Amino acid sequence: MERHLGRYPEADGLLRRELERTPGPRADLRTWLVVEWGCRALFAARYPEVRSVVDRTLEEARRRRDEAGTAEVLTLAALGEVYEGRTAAARVHAAEAAALTDTFTDGALAAHPESLVRLGWTEVFLEEYGSAERHATRGIAMARRAGRPFALSQLLLCSAYVHFLTGRVAAALDLAEESLAVARALGGAELVGFSGALRAVVLLHARPLGDPEPSAAAEEAAATVGTAEGWWATQTRSLLGYAVPLHKDPHRVREVLVRAGGDRSLSRLQPSLRPGYLELLAGAALATGDPAEAERVARLALAEAEPLGLPVQRGAALRAWGQVLARRGESASAARAFTDAARESARSGAVLREAHSLLLAAPQTHAAGDGTRAAAQWRRGRRLAVEGGARMLVDLADRTRPAPPEGAAGGRLAVLTPREREIAVLVAEGLTNQAVADRLCLSPRTVESHVARAYRKTGVESRAALASLVVRDGAGDGQFSRG
Repeated sequence: MERHLGRYPEADGLLRRELERTPGPRADLRTWLVVEWGCRALFAARYPEVRSVVDRTLEEARRRRDEAGTAEVLTLAALGEVYEGRTAAARVHAAEAAALTDTFTDGALAAHPESLVRLGWTEVFLEEYGSAERHATRGIAMARRAGRPFALSQLLLCSAYVHFLTGRVAAALDLAEESLAVARALGGAELVGFSGALRAVVLLHARPLGDPEPSAAAEEAAATVGTAEGWWATQTRSLLGYAVPLHKDPHRVREVLVRAGGDRSLSRLQPSLRPGYLELLAGAALATGDPAEAERVARLALAEAEPLGLPVQRGAALRAWGQVLARRGESASAARAFTDAARESARSGAVLREAHSLLLAAPQTHAAGDGTRAAAQWRRGRRLAVEGGARMLVDLADRTRPAPPEGAAGGRLAVLTPREREIAVLVAEGLTNQAVADRLCLSPRTVESHVARAYRKTGVESRAALASLVVRDGAGDGQFSRG
């Protein structure tokens, strides 16, 4: 309870006295005490101080063939290592922990629900989103049945973050709001703040570009944690940087990040997430007119992302570098950086990060002289944003759409009526006839007729061929693309 309340020195004192008493606790109880002691250190962002004790306790549990104790220590070690950026060690521990945990019954896990919390968040940070969602979903059901609200709040938040990153914004917002409601009932300031901050980030993407509510929600979350310095409190203050409008107040974004990170390199922030925050810091430097600082930060992001082996974090570093290149006017190089960022994001299934990267790439690709490829990037980025429910990215897409390739108006699509062109553009975005009908308030039969006429007039025989023609001819000048 002391740890849940953020009173880490008090929790440390209680545990140390019990672990150091003579005679000491029996072996299996000592394992659980070490796990709790390690959690206290982890949430206080001091895991390296307990690493050797955790490693020794893991070996002892294995020798006793204590599977439950082994799984508990493994989830702690995995989360501790991934937090510190030691992803290779974290993957080994997480894989072993998952193999053990998946053999346990819900009844056995109900006594130690935080094991699934640690495993799920480890898999999130390792960008293994499918495994994270599976374990979080199981944990949520188990925590509801067993009446474990503290674990429930964290598991809901874990699931919300996975849904958000993988392009299911509406579901993510529902999960985040339930997590926040449970956290408020429990009353721990750090959990309430962290839940509120993640909800604010999801809300930012769900609402139109420029909506003030996400920023206000993030400010409230940061105020909730006060002066606390634990892991959750630091993350809460860092996430505020995403919610503050960069184009309106870049100085505030920089101030928030540097205060949370401790210095201009953000050395206090979680190493396995730091490249993402450095991307934001580089953007703030550019917005305040300091390209030299932006280049320093972007290069640091690339250097820190490399040893992590995490595609989403490498994608963040590439976007930071792409911003620097774009400011220099090096459009072709910037386009490559943003395109590589999209590819890295797609590797982990981070749909919204892929969409954002593509929308940044499209204008640079166009400026580099490849209008056809720019149109394709824009369409895919916007489609991913639409399908994911990310209204903010849809609005960004509609504001930054590259001009169609020169001479597009004279292409084969010129024979289509405005309505037929409109529907052809939506078909190119990947929408079904039913989805097009819903978007345009038409009947599916009417849409089907328009598509058939478009086939006949343009000489194509499939939706794929029509989509290729749209991309090649650069159809659609923005008036047909509704958010």
